[in-house]
Amino acid sequence: MAAKINTDKIYVQPLGLVRGPIHCDRVFKNLTGGNIYFAAVRIISRTKQGLEEKIVSIVDLDNFFKKKSTTVAEKIKTILNNIESPRGALMLNNGSVIGWKKPVIQGVLNVTPDSFSDGGQYSDIELARPHAHEMISAGADIIDIGGETTKPGAQSVSIKSEKDRVLPVIKNLATLNFPLSIDSRNAEVMNDAIQNGAHIINDVSALGHDLKSIGVVKKEDVPIILMHAQGAPEIMQNNPQYSHILLDIYDYLESRIKMCIDAGIDKNKIIADPGIGFGKTVDHNLEILNGLSIFHGLGVPLLVGTSRKSFIGKITGEKVAENRVSGSIAAMLLCLEQGVQIVRVHDVEQATQAISVWNAAQKV
Repeated sequence: MAAKINTDKIYVQPLGLVRGPIHCDRVFKNLTGGNIYFAAVRIISRTKQGLEEKIVSIVDLDNFFKKKSTTVAEKIKTILNNIESPRGALMLNNGSVIGWKKPVIQGVLNVTPDSFSDGGQYSDIELARPHAHEMISAGADIIDIGGETTKPGAQSVSIKSEKDRVLPVIKNLATLNFPLSIDSRNAEVMNDAIQNGAHIINDVSALGHDLKSIGVVKKEDVPIILMHAQGAPEIMQNNPQYSHILLDIYDYLESRIKMCIDAGIDKNKIIADPGIGFGKTVDHNLEILNGLSIFHGLGVPLLVGTSRKSFIGKITGEKVAENRVSGSIAAMLLCLEQGVQIVRVHDVEQATQAISVWNAAQKV
């Protein structure tokens, strides 16, 4: 007998994802206006007694709704609308427009001495600028510049040190008029980065580390990437635990999105990132990768970064981060198959090649 769907908190996860175009609305629904469609949904209710769930095909949805209260049916329909609605293009303050007709590649440019993968390799402008040019030539759509490593166990750096690292690079690259994001948790760094040519803020603390940061986002009217992390970098890998990994992250991101909207930030400028590797075990990361489609219910574009991360090393036995390219590409393709709009990568050339093949196969 099917479990009753309660009204405490409802989640909807698209299932049976296939690539289109498909012209059969009775059997499939479209995912976020792109070329991926879904044939069923998992409807999950989280109650004090635990989880209750039911898988419903798109064909059977109308009958399913008839058997539910108006309240329950409307909650599910609202989430379905979030899942189906096309995402608005990102409008940047340099006149650039980032759309979602193809996967967007965010290339990583760490100007730090101690990042987990490439620390010290691009820590001054003479090294950073050529690498940025290489990533742009290879197919990057955004260059993400960070001056504070947030790897597990990392210690925070001073605001001055972070600005000394990122601002010269941002100023230099701003002459390219190419989309730049600043990877920072600190309002002062965010503000100065935007003033010197960055266009997007990428905050691993989802504007929780520095209470002034939401004011910067509102004032500058720039896109904001809200990432989930359990705990600060210093302690986040100390036995991370969740009651339900997907739902806990969903609730957190939903609350941060609401906070931004309530503060007057345009929802079309919000991007959500479930934070692979930030306060998660290997199994947690795999659960996220397998369940990414649930986060489309948030109603905003999704960004996921799996590139070179330690969970790939633990699965494959590869201890050297730079040698995890193949595993990174495999994880990236899992993201694309579930409709993730932005992938954050170190190895832009390899990612671009993989996406080109993935796109070509879709058109056959």
